[in-house]
Amino acid sequence: MSPQEPRRRVPGPGRPRGAASSRPAASRPATRQPTPQRKPHTIRLGRPRPRLRLVSVGLTLVMLAFVVRLFQVQAVDARAVSAEASKNRYTSVKLAAERGEITDRKGVALATSVDAYDITADPKMFTPQDSKAPDAPQQAAALLAPILGKDAKELAARLSTKNTRYVVLAQRQTPQVWNQIKDLKRVFAEKATADKKNNGPGANVLAGVFNENSSKRVYPGGDLAAGILGYVNAEGKGGGGLESSLDKKLSGKDGEVTYAQSGGRRVPTAGSSEKPAVPGEDIELTIDRDIQWAAQSAIAEQVQKSEADRGYVIVQDTRTGEILAMANAPGFDPNDLTRARSAAMGNAALQDVYEPGSTAKVMSMAAVLEEKKATPGTHVEVPNRLHRGDRLFKDDIDHPTWYLTLNGVLAKSSNIGTILATGQLGPTQPEANKVLHSYLTKFGIGQPTGLDYPGESRGILAKPEDWSTSQQYTIPFGQGLSLNAMQAASVYSTIANGGVRTEPTLVRGTKGPDGRFTPAPAPERRQVVSPETAKTLAEMLESVVDDQEGTGTKARIPGYRVGGKTGTSNRVDPATGRYKGYTASFAGFAPADNPRITVYCAIQNPTKGSYFGGQICGPIYKKVMEFALKTLQVAPTGSAPAGLPVTFDPGPQPSTQPSTQPSPQPGR
Repeated sequence: MSPQEPRRRVPGPGRPRGAASSRPAASRPATRQPTPQRKPHTIRLGRPRPRLRLVSVGLTLVMLAFVVRLFQVQAVDARAVSAEASKNRYTSVKLAAERGEITDRKGVALATSVDAYDITADPKMFTPQDSKAPDAPQQAAALLAPILGKDAKELAARLSTKNTRYVVLAQRQTPQVWNQIKDLKRVFAEKATADKKNNGPGANVLAGVFNENSSKRVYPGGDLAAGILGYVNAEGKGGGGLESSLDKKLSGKDGEVTYAQSGGRRVPTAGSSEKPAVPGEDIELTIDRDIQWAAQSAIAEQVQKSEADRGYVIVQDTRTGEILAMANAPGFDPNDLTRARSAAMGNAALQDVYEPGSTAKVMSMAAVLEEKKATPGTHVEVPNRLHRGDRLFKDDIDHPTWYLTLNGVLAKSSNIGTILATGQLGPTQPEANKVLHSYLTKFGIGQPTGLDYPGESRGILAKPEDWSTSQQYTIPFGQGLSLNAMQAASVYSTIANGGVRTEPTLVRGTKGPDGRFTPAPAPERRQVVSPETAKTLAEMLESVVDDQEGTGTKARIPGYRVGGKTGTSNRVDPATGRYKGYTASFAGFAPADNPRITVYCAIQNPTKGSYFGGQICGPIYKKVMEFALKTLQVAPTGSAPAGLPVTFDPGPQPSTQPSTQPSPQPGR
């Protein structure tokens, strides 16, 4: 028994348990029971089975989630996931189609394409994590800017582009440019390797710069025929001229290559697919490169000498309508558009409209002859002044009364004589206007030329009922209507071609990637005047050049019969809409009795020296025509000119004094 436990009584053998004692209990003082002490806390391990069950359930749920997701990825969404993975893994790169060449009629290249590179980059490789440099875009931009000719800030911004692995830094760069970049990349790569060996970060700020094969448009002749060809813009598309209008044929169809990539680099073992590019078609023009050069040189020299605004020369095959040359001055070099003036980048020979002046008189004469209102020998008495409507008309010089034949009216370029002749086209002036208008329209005035050239103007020819009082009398001699240089040349080609107008053409045909040549569709042809009228007009035009009374004597070509017409008209200033300065022109064909070539020249606003068409355009006509005849090996016919009379003898006349009226009106 423990000493701390209370003492218990054990009942004796003779006393039953629970029986009361017979003796009174003696009184005792109360005693305090001792407080039992707590036993120390014992740590016991819990049972492991419940915990194992809990962990097992958790792992089972996790594995079940993986199984469900795996089933979803591999079975339910397999195609979508595979496509998304391929999208992230594979990249597609455009394969630029080679742009077709533009050649002259002999196959000499006027516009071609050479190998070039597009400089590209992967912006992710310029992040601090990949490049190991905190300012990799800025460092790379500073290195590339002087090579690419770009702004460093702009390049840095492109290299910092987010959410893309591909940016273009510069397009159509020469191989020399890429070689410079490649040399820099090699230097920085070697430097990064050496830095790593020395436990450095191994930063390479040019590792993410790449190249793609491309092409660059070049023009071997510089500014030769630039007005016809146009140019290619920064996106590689035609920006003007035939490069624009024929862009679809020239461009071809781009291809595409798709390959796997990792870290911005191609994975060669992952396979690839390629859709090859289809090259563009080659375009063969009607232009003769040598004749184009002669025309362009001649007009550029005269424009500079005359300090004129601009000028144009057109050379056309009279039989086929093919344009052998179309020259503008000043021009531009499509190889370097940064130096080109915007005003010179079009084709002024087709886009400028102006009043032709006396070169239009041939259409008035054609109407008079075709309507049988007169013959070349018809007498026309030309006074010094002619009052019609509300105006007093005059010729380019003051003169006594001229006694001219109809042929002489054309040879001396008389405005008054032309008004008198066309007045015979109808019983009244309004009726005569309608007849003249019909011929002007058939000659192509106010109509598209048929070239379908970008920005080409159709000229201005009002309806005859809308002609003002003055227009009724100025239109016959070339004022009050407007045309472009191609329309003017086509008028003379029509006469030279037996009265048949053949739509002018610039394209002979195309050559596809297979090398097969496809001729251009035949141009439309329309009979404007009869062959007899055309032949008579050709003989009359000879008098302008051959006769001493003619205004075009400077256009004579030894050994050849030449028919032509001078023109000097008041010029409408585009800036003010008022008459200011002159348009000088000359048009003609040769040989006059068997025409092969038409040449038309016009100079706008000559300010130095003469402004008469016969004086400044006649020599250009002669120079270009001589060159073209020799180039095409056109022999002289050897026949004598018709020698139609210019004047007639009126018999004895009372003497008169020359008029002393104000300054003359252009007409020559």
